[in-house]
Amino acid sequence: MNTRQIWQRFDFLLFAVVLILCVFGVALISSAIAGNPTLEEHPQRQAVFLGIGLVVLFLVAAFDYHIWTTLSKPFYILVAILLMIVFVIGGERFGAARWLETGLVTIQPAELSKIAIILSLASYFSANIERINNWLTIGRSLAITLGIVTWILLQPNLSTSIVIFVIWAAMLWISGLKSKYILIMVSAAAFFLLVSFALDFPYLADYQKARITNFLQPDENARHGETYNVEQALISIGAGGWFGNGYGQGSQVQLRFLKIRHNDFIFSVLANEFGFVGTVIVISALVFVIIRCFKVAQNAPDAYGSLIAYGFGVLMGFQTIVNIGVNLRLLPVTGLTLPFISYGGSSLVSMLLGIGLVQSVHMRSDPKPKGIVENGDS
Repeated sequence: MNTRQIWQRFDFLLFAVVLILCVFGVALISSAIAGNPTLEEHPQRQAVFLGIGLVVLFLVAAFDYHIWTTLSKPFYILVAILLMIVFVIGGERFGAARWLETGLVTIQPAELSKIAIILSLASYFSANIERINNWLTIGRSLAITLGIVTWILLQPNLSTSIVIFVIWAAMLWISGLKSKYILIMVSAAAFFLLVSFALDFPYLADYQKARITNFLQPDENARHGETYNVEQALISIGAGGWFGNGYGQGSQVQLRFLKIRHNDFIFSVLANEFGFVGTVIVISALVFVIIRCFKVAQNAPDAYGSLIAYGFGVLMGFQTIVNIGVNLRLLPVTGLTLPFISYGGSSLVSMLLGIGLVQSVHMRSDPKPKGIVENGDS
């Protein structure tokens, strides 16, 4: 196909939904800051990162995704180096060093690591698709994962580490891993968790243990800290009713009862101002993007493109479920953002980079489905 034919296959509907979510996110952040002067620049910063992310999206879509078979290794190494630098000199917030202060912008390399691991594992699994049911292949894929995760755990950042392990497990399964291997790995993971529980999770920081304790045994009388904010999140969601209090009119948000509003708990702001109907519309839009990624994966011309699209779809789906689960107090506080909606420049640019990769696969795919199961599974 020539360049014009390739761009004719650009998924404009997917792009439109993503763009609407991003613009809505900037508007919601503007309302969520509730006149706080220390946060007044956040909507403008998010808008700037949105502009950067859109440029990245179109640049990545313009190039054949196969170029990443060569670039994924340098990208992986770059991200690993950035994570090492964060460990040594990173800025600390909320008990963890996760940010690089450049003077102009603040970068969170852990967000880029999610894309780096998807590209690296897609390259490795697609090259070893016929040998996927082999402990050596599984072990090497785990080593690739640990090369990134180790530095993230040292920040410490357990939530992003879990996301990356979920991506690894999902891509391994999608590549055709047989049930007996899955059963053994699930049993090993369960044993590890039981031992960790018995030893009081020695590898977790104190604030991470506190999050688990607060989730399992919440202090209903707490007026500060994570328990208080989770309680206010539930109140905010309930106060929104069917149609919400209106944009910029949510009492829980505007009176700042909900202390953490513009990032991890943006879903509560959404529910408070737009109600049940508004949250259903936004969730439906996110589900549409996830399903679209999976459909691109099914129609991809090869296992590599399929795994890229599947990996990003899994990333989006897992983060969406966890973020909403935290806001509903169904899961412990994790720090994971709601894709395209929560405040966070690194997160937004990474998500748009991922959409660019999915678009690149879609633009170079045969319209007739030729999914990964056809190509690589037995």
